[in-house]
Amino acid sequence: ELDGHSDGTPCEIKEATTSSYLLSVDDIGFFISVSYEPVRNDWARGPMVVSEVVGPIVAGHPNCQSLEFLGSMIEGQRLSFVASYTGGIKGNCSLEWFRVKRNGVKEKVLSNDEFLDLSLEDVGESIELIYTPVREDGIEGSPRSIRSDNIAPANPMGLELLVPDCCEKQEVVPRKTYFGGHEGLGEYIWYRTKDKLHGSALTEISYAGEEVIACCRTLNYTPSLDDVGAYLVLYWIPTRVDGRSGKPVVSITNSPVAPADPEVFNVGVKKLFSDAYSGEGEYFGGHEGASLFSWYRDIDGTIDLIAGANSKTYEVTESDYNCSILFGYTPVRSDSAVGEQKMSEPTDIILPEVPKVDMLAFTGKAVQGDVLTAVQVIPKTEIQQLVWSKYKGAIEYQWFHSLESGDKISYEALSSETSCSYKVRFEDIGRCLKCECIVHDVFGRSSEPAYAETGPISPGFPRIEKLEIEGGGFHTNLYAVRGNYFGGKEGKSKIQWLRSMVGSPDLISIPGETGRMYEANVDDVGYRLVVVYTPIREDGVEGHPVSASTEPIAVEPDLYKEVKQKLETGLVKFEVLCDKDPYPKKIVGEGNLERRMLEMNRKRIKVVKPGTKTSFATTEVRGSYVPPFHVETFRNDQRRLRIVVDSENEVDMVVHSRHLRDVIALVIRGFAQRFNSTSLNSLLKIET
Repeated sequence: ELDGHSDGTPCEIKEATTSSYLLSVDDIGFFISVSYEPVRNDWARGPMVVSEVVGPIVAGHPNCQSLEFLGSMIEGQRLSFVASYTGGIKGNCSLEWFRVKRNGVKEKVLSNDEFLDLSLEDVGESIELIYTPVREDGIEGSPRSIRSDNIAPANPMGLELLVPDCCEKQEVVPRKTYFGGHEGLGEYIWYRTKDKLHGSALTEISYAGEEVIACCRTLNYTPSLDDVGAYLVLYWIPTRVDGRSGKPVVSITNSPVAPADPEVFNVGVKKLFSDAYSGEGEYFGGHEGASLFSWYRDIDGTIDLIAGANSKTYEVTESDYNCSILFGYTPVRSDSAVGEQKMSEPTDIILPEVPKVDMLAFTGKAVQGDVLTAVQVIPKTEIQQLVWSKYKGAIEYQWFHSLESGDKISYEALSSETSCSYKVRFEDIGRCLKCECIVHDVFGRSSEPAYAETGPISPGFPRIEKLEIEGGGFHTNLYAVRGNYFGGKEGKSKIQWLRSMVGSPDLISIPGETGRMYEANVDDVGYRLVVVYTPIREDGVEGHPVSASTEPIAVEPDLYKEVKQKLETGLVKFEVLCDKDPYPKKIVGEGNLERRMLEMNRKRIKVVKPGTKTSFATTEVRGSYVPPFHVETFRNDQRRLRIVVDSENEVDMVVHSRHLRDVIALVIRGFAQRFNSTSLNSLLKIET
């Protein structure tokens, strides 16, 4: 076949020696002709014949006859293609790469290159290429596409692992690069080693001995105090999501773990005892060295350093009372690096211990009338001794008595009893007493209540207090004994009335007079009335007798004048009735009494029976005042009296009134006073 040049010169088409010829792009614009040389089977050749020229040849429609991928369908590989183009001179053919999801959705890949580098995004997906043939003159042919199988992931591997320099308590985030499909849960092991490892010692660290310590199994790691000064090694086994593992990758820090700057947190003060405190704080920043401690005193907002207080503990002094204290902590690292001082919050106001009472005790006996005094037993500790001597304030007391409430004893406050002492009263007998004591200090605080209790109160020993005799002082008055009984409930106490002669210690008992009242009579004139009171408790216990006396009993004033007048005359006569019965009856009948005249002077006395028309007056009794002469009166009959001259001569007589009887008795005794120890004249103020 011949191809003609543009200048008409024919040009042979090489290798075109068959009966048919497929036009190519090289033929476009040329004329084509074919030459034929016949050859016989014995190789004899005939004359060559040349056909007419055909042409010129024009370009065909652009077409992609075949399209195939080149390369491995594996992540990280480069995927290219080979396309067979026909249709004139090839122009800028169009290429479109697509990632086809499992659900059929296509995602265009931003690439116009004739190759595609497969990435992680392509793993598990398929790649589609749409190829559109374009002729040189811009005519496009029909697009042709091809789709790959699913892209397989590459084998897992760690491309890069870098552990930066580390510092205590700062999280380390290694820089790593993974390749090989989607990354799964890789294995990470952090090791601590004192020496920096190289070569096989580093790559085979998992087989190292005790000098290498595994300390963490996460990707990120925060170095601790134990890591300071050591090298950190990260051992990484890259692992694909399907669990397939790659070759381990190991990286070590360039320098040892650096300590953090010295710092202290949570600085505070802890109370150990009432007078001792401890400073606290959490040190951070490498190994702690000789950190500095200090204590401060806060006085109304002014903070002063306490000299000499440079340890973690502090013992309170009196200077700290009513102030707050603070603890200062200056962190110092073992290499002498110094951090910033941190101060605690001020404590509560420092005060000494609240006063305490070890025991409350009573002085005195739980007996009526005794005084119970509450006494505090103070702890013997030095601080309590100081508190009681310098800071004790008021002490409150409250007394209680028990109530009857079955087996359980309950108490009722005695609101008015708030002193340390309590005098046991009659009402307390049989009850228990309790005292509550609360001690206050000068700072306004109070101790826990302390209590002391008695057993049931016993009655006191019976006695009479303030015994006295009340009465007008005259012989006609009624006298009463007054006194306060003490000693439980009074029983049958004894009372005895007596007479006491002025100037004599002798006491004359008045028979039958044992009551609280006594009616005086003329026999008491010139004597002191004495009462002896013997207290007896209801259970029979007898107390000591107590006595009281009056001033000498005086004559009733009106009667006194009459007696004095008659004594001054020296001769006195009285008309009386004499009882002829030697045993007088209580009721005097007219048949037993006879009228008589009682005549007396300073020397003698006589009883005269008056004369009648038929007889002369007769003296029945006569005598002097020499003892045993005396006059007797009768308490059961205030008008009767008896004159006793001697053992053989005595006269019972009755007058019409007590007044007259008393006048007669006093006048007789007045005349007879020179023979008596009682000076009636002195009583009556008569000069002898």
